[in-house]
Amino acid sequence: MVVSASIEPQVGRELNRPAAFAVVVVAYLVALAAALAAGWTVRDWYPLAVVAVADLTGTIVIFAASVTMRNSSMYDPYWSVAPAIIALYFMDGGARDWLVLALVAAWGLRLTFNWARGWPGMHHEDWRYTDIRRSTGSAYWGASFAGIHLFPTLQVYLGCLALYPAMAGHRPFGWLDAVAVTVTAGAIAIETLADEQLRAFGRRSEPGETMDSGLWRHSRHPNYFGEISFWWGLWLFGVAARPGDWWWTLAGPLAITVMFLIVSIPMLDKRSLQRRPAYAERMQHVSALVPWFRH
Repeated sequence: MVVSASIEPQVGRELNRPAAFAVVVVAYLVALAAALAAGWTVRDWYPLAVVAVADLTGTIVIFAASVTMRNSSMYDPYWSVAPAIIALYFMDGGARDWLVLALVAAWGLRLTFNWARGWPGMHHEDWRYTDIRRSTGSAYWGASFAGIHLFPTLQVYLGCLALYPAMAGHRPFGWLDAVAVTVTAGAIAIETLADEQLRAFGRRSEPGETMDSGLWRHSRHPNYFGEISFWWGLWLFGVAARPGDWWWTLAGPLAITVMFLIVSIPMLDKRSLQRRPAYAERMQHVSALVPWFRH
C-alpha cells in the first residue's frame, strides 16, 4: 500500500525521547563532517563561497535525514546551530571576533536549548510542516527541501554575511560597536524573556486562551522581534569593523525581517485566529512585532 505524503508516518515514532535526541545528534554530526569535508575541497575559494558550499552540503545531509525519518522537524535546530560554526570559520583572533562569537554562541545555545526542551520526540512534527504535507501531497518532499530546508538555510547564510567583515576587520572599537553590543545582547534578552513568559503561560493556561501579559501585552510576537533584532545587531558589528565597503550585507537582516513580516507572522496569526476566540480583538489593539503601546 502506498502511503500519501499527507499521512506519511514518522519513522522511529516509537523511539523514546533520549533515543530520538541521539538520532538528531548523530545526523548533525554527520552533517558537520560532510560540511567540513566539502569546505575543505574548496578551501582556496573566497571565504563566503566556502561557507556557501559547506552550508549547502550540511543542509542536504539533514534533508536526507528528514526523508529517512519522514520528519522535516529534523531540520529545526539547524537555524540556531549553523551561525556559531560559521563564526568560528571567520575567526581572525581579534577582540571583536571573540565578542561576536560569544554573542552568537549565547544566542545559538539558548535557542537550541529552547527547541530541545520543547521537542517531545520523533513522533512530533511542526504544525507548519504538517500543513504543507496536506497541501502538497505527493510533491511534499520537493516542497520540504525547497521551503523547509533550503530557504531557511539561505536566510541564515545571508544573515551571517555580516560576520565576515565583523571578524575580518581590524578597526578599533568605537561607538557603533557599543550600539551593536546593546542591540545584539538586548535582542537575546528580549527573545529569552518572551520565550520564558510564553512557556510559563503554556503550563498554566487552558486551550484557546490568549497570552496577554509581560512582553506579549505589547507585541503579538515579541520573540520574533528579538530574533530580528539579533540579526540587525550582527550587521552593525560588520559595519563597525569595515564601514563603507560592506553595506551590501544589509541583505541579511533585511531578508530575515521580510520573511518574518510576510510569512511567519501572518501564518501564526492565522493559526491563532482559528484556535483562540479572543485573538481577533487582540490583533486590533496590539502591535504585530515591535513592543508598543496598545491602541
